[in-house]
Amino acid sequence: MTRPQVTPRILTIQHEDGTGPGLVGRALEESGLALHTVHPWAGEPVPTTLADHAGLLVLGGAANCEDERAAPWLPAVRALVHRAVDEAVPLFGICLGGQIMAHALGGRVVVRDRGPEVGVVPVRRLPAAADDPVFGAVPDGAPAAQWHWDEIGELPPGAVPLLGGDDCPHQAFRIGPRAWGVQFHPEVLGDAVAEWSASDGPAVARAGGDPDAAVASVRAAEPALRATWTQAARAWADVVHAAG
Repeated sequence: MTRPQVTPRILTIQHEDGTGPGLVGRALEESGLALHTVHPWAGEPVPTTLADHAGLLVLGGAANCEDERAAPWLPAVRALVHRAVDEAVPLFGICLGGQIMAHALGGRVVVRDRGPEVGVVPVRRLPAAADDPVFGAVPDGAPAAQWHWDEIGELPPGAVPLLGGDDCPHQAFRIGPRAWGVQFHPEVLGDAVAEWSASDGPAVARAGGDPDAAVASVRAAEPALRATWTQAARAWADVVHAAG
């Protein structure tokens, strides 16, 4: 008797409204994975275990990674990050998610003293990217959408830097065999950044940024953003399938 095929599920932590998995989520679903998205900001509890999940995806958000008043579920997310790394469960952290990883695993996250980094910036390949299973195919200078006030100031012990930036040095890293964190937003295209600009744009402008130019840069780069980060998301999906 043939056993029914079970679609691997990815536990997905969404920290606030308007910061869903977007392009990355679609690529994962097209690669044969199912997203189990938890919304702790809406009162849903964060699971205490990764049982019945083949991977962990931690999304972005406006909170600082240590601000447990704004996001009281952060300790539970940190515990899941530790569990994923300890058990070699595939993990992917995006922007705030990457910062949570860095902080939880012994690195350092700082508030940018240069104001927010917003819009499209090129990411630079570092030597270890050459044979990385997720970012190995990302070309040097690939566009990456940014929208962050905090940044990873120091990677955790043992972390492998994969992508850097001209202004923000730690754009992607790997820790252990199956955990990746990024500072940028591979999941977004122009419409999502336009929504962020509508709410956060005045603060960005007061800090010396140009939110309208940021949105325009993301819209202009959409073909390359879609191609580059869909491929990277599918590569992470391959890691999930192989780990199962």
